[in-house]
Amino acid sequence: MAKERILITVKTYPTLSRKYGETVCTAGIREDGSWVRMYPVPFRRLDEAQQYAKYDWVECDLSRKTSDPRPESYRPTDERQLVPIDHLGTEHQWQLRRQLLLKTAKVYDRLDVLIAEAKANQTSLAIFKPAMVLDFTWEEEERQWSEGRVRQMRDAYSQLDLFEDNEWRKTFRVIPKLPYSFPYRFVDAADRQSELQVLDWEAGALYWNCLHSENGNEPKALAKVRQKYFDEFLTKDLHFYLGTTQQFHFVAPNPWVIIGVLPIPHEIQGTLFQ
Repeated sequence: MAKERILITVKTYPTLSRKYGETVCTAGIREDGSWVRMYPVPFRRLDEAQQYAKYDWVECDLSRKTSDPRPESYRPTDERQLVPIDHLGTEHQWQLRRQLLLKTAKVYDRLDVLIAEAKANQTSLAIFKPAMVLDFTWEEEERQWSEGRVRQMRDAYSQLDLFEDNEWRKTFRVIPKLPYSFPYRFVDAADRQSELQVLDWEAGALYWNCLHSENGNEPKALAKVRQKYFDEFLTKDLHFYLGTTQQFHFVAPNPWVIIGVLPIPHEIQGTLFQ
């Protein structure tokens, strides 16, 4: 089987899985604009050279994830292949990214269409253009991971794998749980108002960085996150990367969440001097 060439567009904030430990849901786009979800990926356990960034190209063998019926879901056959081989930059007003993400890939602007496609199991990853973003807020969550889940994960990690390098087990620490969730409230092209939570790793990392810079002052850190995701991003041509969760894919009235954001600069049309 030929290796798949995938542009990484999404890395969600790490979660704890009873089966896989600490994992990251990674999503990306093939060169033809079709989507791929890669799970599980123990991202923080990968070697530094393997830790791909958003908009890195990777090439890897993928197999269908039989326990996940969503059409775009695969698992990496060999995690050691998840090495960045190229990067899609932002030259010329993001021309190459714009071509692949907004012109080759399909862009949705109505949630009812996406909900119907999820129910029919046709789509579980998409790029979405809101007609208007109304607000970006936060809601307080549990501040610690479930003790039972952490215990199960540690028990799994304590079992050495005879066929792998186990050095990471000596220093690995579980990532802190985010004490807040960050939802966007927006209107779509059919004038439907919705609120969806942002699961992007970058939002979580920004919160922790702001909290550190503000010496632990949570209100100030939260205000800085909102300044970035609302005040700054609304000056861009903001799109969302949407995904469904496996648990709610078929059953929730709206199974979609925001797994990443695309604050792309507005396209500049030709001028008289071109």
